[in-house]
Amino acid sequence: MAKKGAKSLFSLSTLLASFFGSAMVAAAFAYYNYKFSEYKFIDFNELVFYEQKAIFKPNAEKYIVVFYSSRATNTAQLLANTDLNFPILAIDYYNESFKNSKSTTFLRSGTKNSLLFIQRFNIYESPSIFFIKRSKDTLYKQDSMIRKLDNLKELSSLVDSL
Repeated sequence: MAKKGAKSLFSLSTLLASFFGSAMVAAAFAYYNYKFSEYKFIDFNELVFYEQKAIFKPNAEKYIVVFYSSRATNTAQLLANTDLNFPILAIDYYNESFKNSKSTTFLRSGTKNSLLFIQRFNIYESPSIFFIKRSKDTLYKQDSMIRKLDNLKELSSLVDSL
C-alpha cells in the first residue's frame, strides 16, 4: 500500500512539473510577442510620403523621424539647420511643403496616411522623435522609444544620449 501512495505522489509531482514547465514556456512566448510588438514597422510603399512633389523613397539604413508642427515658430528652420549623424525625416502635422536641406528631408502626405502614421506609432505629442532602421527594401522598424521634445533646440543633445 505504501508503494501505491508513493506512486500517486510521483504522478502528482510529475503533473505539477509539466504544468509549471508549460506555464513558463507560455509566459516566455507571451513576453517575446509583447516585446516584439512594442516597436512598429513602417513600409514606405504602403504609407506614401512626398518630398515637395516627388514620392519619398528611402535610401539610408537608419533615420531619425521627427514628427512636428510647422505652426510652431521656426520649426522648419531649426530642423533644416540641424546636422546629426543620421539623416532626419521631418514629418509635418500640417503637411506644409518645405525645401530639403543637407541632412533633413521634409515629408508630407494626405490626411489618411498621416492618421495611419500617428495611430501606428501612437504619437500623442508634438514634436516627437524616434529612430527607424531598415529591415528590408522599403520596410523600416522602429528602433527606439518615441520621445517628446520640449523644443527642437534640444534635438542634438537627445540624439547623442540615445
